Amino acid sequence: MQDGLFDDVELVPPSEPVLMSLNPEYYELMWQGLKSHEFRRRYLTGRASTWYVYLTAPVSRLAAVIDLDTAIVDTPERVAEIAERVRVGNGASVHEYLKDLEHGFALPIRRVREYRGFSAAELTTMLGSFHPPQGYTLVAKHPSWVAVCDKLASGEVIRGMTVDHSATVR
Repeated sequence: MQDGLFDDVELVPPSEPVLMSLNPEYYELMWQGLKSHEFRRRYLTGRASTWYVYLTAPVSRLAAVIDLDTAIVDTPERVAEIAERVRVGNGASVHEYLKDLEHGFALPIRRVREYRGFSAAELTTMLGSFHPPQGYTLVAKHPSWVAVCDKLASGEVIRGMTVDHSATVR
């Protein structure tokens, strides 16, 4: 049923908020247009996610929010093919990273927003204690992290971009 009220609204399934660390080197590749997917050994399946990004040392700060499309789950060989297709020369390192698994995860990056964020010391003050995330953490299961992530996302965006995947074939 269309009554004109929501004709231009795109329906988007709910996104799962997650907290994960990222090496600053790979983060900068996003801004250079050289990284359009994140590759992981384990991750959520069947739904999109909103990634609250903790940049590891030497940056050491929670500084970005990245919208990720639903993970592509496939064999290490197939995930490495995706990596090679999106950045020539990247397939071999992704295959090496995933080779001992039955499947790996290719997470299409949709949108990136950077904020001033919070240093490790500020996070320690806000949370009582802080250790950089290992793997991924479901934010909704940690009320103190929900508050921190909400505060981050309510700040002023320093820079942002949308990633176009129209040329990337799954």
